[in-house]
Amino acid sequence: MTLSASASTSPHATQLERALKQLSQEVLRMGTLVEQSCRLGHQAFFHHDFQAIADITAVEGQIDRYYRSIELECARLMTLQRPVAKDLRLLSAFMQLVRDLERIGDYAQDLTELAVKLFNYPPHACLGEIEQMSQQAQGMLAVSLIALADLNPGAGAELKAMDDTIDDAYDRLYRTLAESRDIQGVVEPILLMVLAIRHIERMADHATNIGQRVAYIVTGKRG
Repeated sequence: MTLSASASTSPHATQLERALKQLSQEVLRMGTLVEQSCRLGHQAFFHHDFQAIADITAVEGQIDRYYRSIELECARLMTLQRPVAKDLRLLSAFMQLVRDLERIGDYAQDLTELAVKLFNYPPHACLGEIEQMSQQAQGMLAVSLIALADLNPGAGAELKAMDDTIDDAYDRLYRTLAESRDIQGVVEPILLMVLAIRHIERMADHATNIGQRVAYIVTGKRG
């Protein structure tokens, strides 16, 4: 990501430019970890991958450390560097953006916890559609991170269309699960899958937010 903090060549401006560039790289590294977390959550939930369940805890720990570090650095730069309006907008957007990334990672880890509870149940007929929904959400995260790396404000429209597709899938699957009849045995697997589609739908919402925040960084206008 190439960021120009200021046209000034003063030592203060140069120091701030370096700090913003470093910060942007840290945000993208965090995004890469969140993508990994989503893949692990997907593997655990849809493919009963025990190693993914073991691995995601360490990845989430790294994500949380990035989250805290980036927030602290943004607050420090706002307080000590007296950034101009454009740079202040960037820092504010970064603070919101890493919250979106952190929440996506949390939902991915939640999927692994649901996976453990579902291990003892046979696959539900809706599982294939839910997996497709998860793949679409991961695609949205990839698009949002590319938009961030390129500072592309136009990705928001693509993300909105993708999010609408996931919302439609959520509504359809929710009705199917909620209206299940002739359930033999316990209803727990139905409830767990309802939670799963909700988590995936929220992941998509946060990916959409990232696209909107990129547009705000570039244009100064909120979507």
